[in-house]
Amino acid sequence: MTPRWRLIDAGVRPAAEHFAVNRALLEARGQGGPSTLRFLQFAPSALLGYHQSAEQELRLDYCAEHGIAIQRRISGGGAIYMDETQFGWELYLHQSEIGSHDMAAIARRICEAAARAVASFGLDARFRPRNDIEVDGRKISGTGGVMDGEALLYHGTLLVEFDVEKMLRILRIPAEKLSDKAIADARSRVVNLAELLGFSPPLAEVKASLQQSFAAEFGVVFEPGGLTAGELALYQAALREIDSSEWINLVDKPRSDLPVLEACRKFSGGLLRAALACDRPGGRLRQAWFSGDIFVNPRRTVADLEAALKDVALDDIGPTVRAFFCARDCDMLGLTAEDFIAVLHQALNQEQSPRP
Repeated sequence: MTPRWRLIDAGVRPAAEHFAVNRALLEARGQGGPSTLRFLQFAPSALLGYHQSAEQELRLDYCAEHGIAIQRRISGGGAIYMDETQFGWELYLHQSEIGSHDMAAIARRICEAAARAVASFGLDARFRPRNDIEVDGRKISGTGGVMDGEALLYHGTLLVEFDVEKMLRILRIPAEKLSDKAIADARSRVVNLAELLGFSPPLAEVKASLQQSFAAEFGVVFEPGGLTAGELALYQAALREIDSSEWINLVDKPRSDLPVLEACRKFSGGLLRAALACDRPGGRLRQAWFSGDIFVNPRRTVADLEAALKDVALDDIGPTVRAFFCARDCDMLGLTAEDFIAVLHQALNQEQSPRP
């Protein structure tokens, strides 16, 4: 008999409610609750990863001015912005149903299924490791997961009409990344369904495509349902904790512990700037941003390098940059891996005050 999994369509809700459901369904699945596909959308929210500090990651004044709620996920990863123009999906599974404890293998299997759903609209959608879905090299979906014992929550977003500028403005990033040129460059690396199709597809069609793709991948049938009485009790208990300033500020580190250090240097391949969010107490490079009068092809190379350097140990910066460029065929008109390393180390040697 074909297994029956539950389908929940949650609609638009505040982030606290969604995350309380996350915890309740993940805990319930570990206790033998039903496997579930859940669809959701967010009221405008800046969402921290579980281990992040709002003071370090977000422009809190911008969020307050624009009525953007701040919440903390139960999963890790970086801060993001969510609103009604992004569509979310979540799978709650048992490890036996996914067949692996390896998050990379889990990401590949689930993302390839989600990519087939996007491709059903006539688009060349593909999984891109570690956990993205792209169309013609532009990101249309980001995903992530968390395991609790044998239970798995794997979730993703799909950009329907989303504009990346608001995302950039809620994050604590260097001012150069908010210039017209930088925003245009960011838009060139991210795409949404409305832009690709020339119209915004009905959400019912998007949901149906994802449901069909996941059903085919796992050999199941989805049946609409709601929370059980036990899950509702778990949800209410979780909401009391999550819908609170104590949860939002669970990690509360001063901005001074994550200074933004900058450097600029002229090389034969052009003027290269680097800005770093540096966790000196932890000995890690949290984030690097590059800009300048340089030519790099493919265009996404610099963005990929920024991603490769995320959370790298300070002692591993050089090896990471060298390994990155050794694995890629790119044209930089005289700029070299050693140039990137040099400007990174120059920034690390700066003793600047934290940027507001």
